[in-house]
Amino acid sequence: MIKVSETARDRVMALMAEGGFDASKDYVRVGVKSGGCSGLSYELNFSKEAGESDKIFEDNAVRIVVDKKSFLYLVGTVLEYSGGLNGKGFVFNNPNAQRTCGCGESFSL
Repeated sequence: MIKVSETARDRVMALMAEGGFDASKDYVRVGVKSGGCSGLSYELNFSKEAGESDKIFEDNAVRIVVDKKSFLYLVGTVLEYSGGLNGKGFVFNNPNAQRTCGCGESFSL
């Protein structure tokens, strides 16, 4: 399961509307790929459909889709949003990450 904070939900809803997505039908696709300074990096984008083998969750009125491979790395993660003057944008609070880089965009297990 992947959780979504209230601030992340609000930002996701706004970005989906700006991008022509419908938050009640479309998805936030969260994934992991090789790369980044710590070995693995996060991906976040919008999708109109889910694949046959994708895991689908809903939290805080946000529909989330994750491919099977990425799901193993993301179980228990909380998606948050940090705004303000020094805000980073979306932040993945991943309990599985043993090490993260300074920017918070990559991690290792």
